This record gives sequence, C-alpha cells and structure tokens, in this order.
Amino acid sequence: MNYFAHALQFLDRPYFVAGTAVPDWLSVIDRQVRVRAKLIEPHLRNDGSQQSEVAAGAWQHLHDDGWFHSTRAFFEVSTTLAVNFREVLGPDDSLRTSFLGHIVTELLIDAELIGRHPGQVERYYDVLGSVEPLAVQQAVNLMAKTPTECLAQLIPRFLDERFLPDYLSDERLLHRLNQVMHRVKLPPLPVEAEVVLCLARPLIRDRLSELLPEEHFHL
Repeated sequence: MNYFAHALQFLDRPYFVAGTAVPDWLSVIDRQVRVRAKLIEPHLRNDGSQQSEVAAGAWQHLHDDGWFHSTRAFFEVSTTLAVNFREVLGPDDSLRTSFLGHIVTELLIDAELIGRHPGQVERYYDVLGSVEPLAVQQAVNLMAKTPTECLAQLIPRFLDERFLPDYLSDERLLHRLNQVMHRVKLPPLPVEAEVVLCLARPLIRDRLSELLPEEHFHL
C-alpha cells in the first residue's frame, strides 16, 4: 500500500494520517531511522494526543503492509507487472522489474482510489497541512532507536510536491517512477514503459476488491 491507501479511511485524524506516512517518509529522508511495531506499541495510549495519534498511524501502516503483502492478489498482480516490465526492459533486468512490479501495483492502487473518491486527495493534503511537522518529528523520535532531524524538513516539501494526483497519468507516473529509480540508484525507465502502466490500470481496477479485501479495508 502507498500513502493515499494507508490514509483514506482516517482523514478526520490529522496526526494519525501523518503517522501512516511516517515509515515511507523515513525511507526517503533518513533510512537509518525505523519505527518498529514493538517500539510503537507503548505509545498507543488512545488518548487523542499528537504522540498517540502519530504512533497509531505508524502502527496502522505496518499492520496494513502485513496483510496487504500477504494477499494472493498482490502476489499475482505484482508478478504479472514484473513480467510485463521484463518484456520492455529485457530478460536480464530482474532486479528492476521485480521492484517495479511491487511499487507500481501500490501506486496504481492509489490512482484507482483517487479516481473513485473525488476530492479526497485534496482533502488528504489539506489534512496533512494542518499538522505541525516538528511535532511529528518529535513523536517519531520518542519511538525510534535512532532519532531523526530531517523529517520536519521533508513534510513541507512533500506537501509542495503534491505528486499523488500524477499517478492518474501514465506520462506523469513514469516521471515519478524515474525519480524513484534515481533515488534507489537504478537505471531510468524508457518511455516504452508507459505501455505497461496503461495495461496495468484495468488489472488493478478489476482486482481492487481482492487487493483491498473488505475485512481489512473498508470506507
């Protein structure tokens, strides 16, 4: 799951929403910092405090990833996309194609949810814009073994970029994927990869209820 899918059910809880983004934000800005379930759980006080809400959101992210990556649909869809990317990139590019199968499945789920819930991605950004970045960073530092001084700087940049709506366009999504490729030090994707993105969208649409089963994901 990606940013929007993790948060969509909780848009009335700003610091919870920020917490759902924390694991991914840290992977972008400060990879040595991790929030683990056993470190989060002592902070799940359910008292409405900023600390408790950030903790609950981060825990929700980890919980979501646990069931989501275990679904048969995720395995089948991500494998199909990896095979499709391999046809474009070549049979010797297994590292990049496996990575792409995984992340493109997640990004296109966000795209499908954004399309099905008009106005909610704008609300997502508005909700995150109401949190105090330093308060989120301080909450994370109470839960992480290694503190970060970078997270509060990332949040305003994340809000300024507003890249989630770009997932609705194959061309703009390819641009965003190439930013990820650069960050993880993998070669950029050629424009021909847009064909894979285009063909993947109906697959995600048809299997969304299996990728996000109602017992785990409901609005």
